[in-house]
Amino acid sequence: MNVLISIFLAILGAALGSFFNVLIDRIPRKTSIVKPPSHCTSCGKSLPPWQNLPILSYLLLKGKCKFCGAKIHWHHLLVEVATPVLFLMLLWEYGWQNPAFYKFAVMFGFLIPIFFIDAFHKIIPLALSVPMAGAGLLFGLVQSGFQMKDFFLVFGLPVLGLFAFLYLLALAWEKLFHKEGLGGGDVILIPAVAAFFGVLHIPWVILLACVMGILYFLIFIRKANQAFAFGNFIALAAIIWALVGDAFLNRLGLLLG
Repeated sequence: MNVLISIFLAILGAALGSFFNVLIDRIPRKTSIVKPPSHCTSCGKSLPPWQNLPILSYLLLKGKCKFCGAKIHWHHLLVEVATPVLFLMLLWEYGWQNPAFYKFAVMFGFLIPIFFIDAFHKIIPLALSVPMAGAGLLFGLVQSGFQMKDFFLVFGLPVLGLFAFLYLLALAWEKLFHKEGLGGGDVILIPAVAAFFGVLHIPWVILLACVMGILYFLIFIRKANQAFAFGNFIALAAIIWALVGDAFLNRLGLLLG
């Protein structure tokens, strides 16, 4: 049974990865994700079904358009490989009967395209972050057993509190330094991630994102006035914490206890 579920999830993940590539390509350009059908962005030729096979098409075509020879960006293959791998890691961590598996699979479905869009374009589309926040709150409501008090304290309060704090922080920074310090996309994305993790885990996710962001800055940028995208570190930290957070806290508890 587990083998069949793993095979199904791998195929589904690869197909979703192909769809995520459509989002990564079209959302920043503000074009429809439905029309026109899959096509080469260089020559405009529509792609036949066999050229839409996740992973295989990229390998068979050697990363080039069959019609015009234009290179297909490497991230297409990476997304189509990473998506099923991450879904399988979730399956192995939680099992298909654990509601956390479905909750974090949905979160991954938003964070994967957000990661690449922010990395390439330095934007976090509201078309992804706002529905992500809504989905996280819905899962939180179910997880709380529809007990509104528990739901608000564990999920609603950190979402609202983080949004208010980050929004005011962004306004204050812009007024003091006359430039953007925290992007508007981050103001939505961090509360959206909090909606999935709740009050106990979100501080760790933010801490991990900050540590990775600082290391990236120190290693690759090292220029005080140069801005860089932070949303991809939030996305990456959320994905990592979903996979290892419980194990880390259990080990930490054993060490401290």
